[in-house]
Amino acid sequence: MSNNDILIWGAGAIGGTVGAFLVRAGYDVTFVDIVPDHVAAIRDPKRGLRITGPVDRFSVTAPAVTPDQVQGKWPRIFLAVKSQDTVAASRALKPFLAEDGYVLSLQNGLCEASIAAEVGAARTVGAFVNFGADWIEPGEILFGNRAAVVVGELDGKITPRLQTLHDDLRHFEPDAIITDDIASYLWGKLGYGSLLIAQAVGQLGIADCLAREELLPLWREIAGEVMTVAAAERVTPQGFNGFSPDAFTAGASEADARASVAAMVAFNRPNAKTHSGIWRDLAIRKRRTEVDMMLGAVVAAGARHGIGCPKLSGLIAMIHEIEDGKRPMTDDNLLALMRA
Repeated sequence: MSNNDILIWGAGAIGGTVGAFLVRAGYDVTFVDIVPDHVAAIRDPKRGLRITGPVDRFSVTAPAVTPDQVQGKWPRIFLAVKSQDTVAASRALKPFLAEDGYVLSLQNGLCEASIAAEVGAARTVGAFVNFGADWIEPGEILFGNRAAVVVGELDGKITPRLQTLHDDLRHFEPDAIITDDIASYLWGKLGYGSLLIAQAVGQLGIADCLAREELLPLWREIAGEVMTVAAAERVTPQGFNGFSPDAFTAGASEADARASVAAMVAFNRPNAKTHSGIWRDLAIRKRRTEVDMMLGAVVAAGARHGIGCPKLSGLIAMIHEIEDGKRPMTDDNLLALMRA
């Protein structure tokens, strides 16, 4: 650990939680965020960044600035902004990244390629995170549950910097792992995430929504489209936290899918984070979601292979209708999508 060790660009649910644990472990961490009140709270000794929820409760004080206030060079920048902001954030942080440094993507979707296009593939490291956290208010983040954390180089090599990063992240998630195939986890999360995004169009929480027996055919179609495109991309998605990619492939049985959905329900049922991040964006924060960068990327990849994704496209359209105030958030939306 050294001065200017880690710059966390985006101190929301993901970046704020990971960063707080690293600060508590003694790392030199500086936070960057676009919300001035959040920045002020993090650096205020009387307030600080508070982690709440069932996993852990503590607060830390750390340097924090808005993007226009960043100075210096950083060997490691952890990018944790919404995926639709990846390109703009990558361009903004590039002047502050050391020549031999790297950007770690702590994001949803397939953001690594966009980061690499801005800072270079050799200065980009991939990550897959599935833990549950919500930004509650300036200075407070709810850490709802532990879940998979995986890091990997884009070229699959197990490098010294990757091993160091893995050791560091274990201060946050003791069971974090290294992979030589980060794409397999990112596509696995797209499959899992497609079902969580579907939850966002209604009101029931993740566990209760997935447990709706009448929607099993829809779950098979939605996740199945992701798996079909992944296969065309020559990626073998990894399973995690109850989600089994093989259960949603074309040759899988209904019983296979039902078993995986039941495992996902069991994993999500006890979690303090009851609704997906996209649901919070729609219902609580009233802002645009990451759906285009996540499911839209799958649909676009499918189009390149001549593969249609009608259910994913329909779900994306529903999300946009809700964003635009043209569709209410009701559990009947999923029945309509299934019948479409």
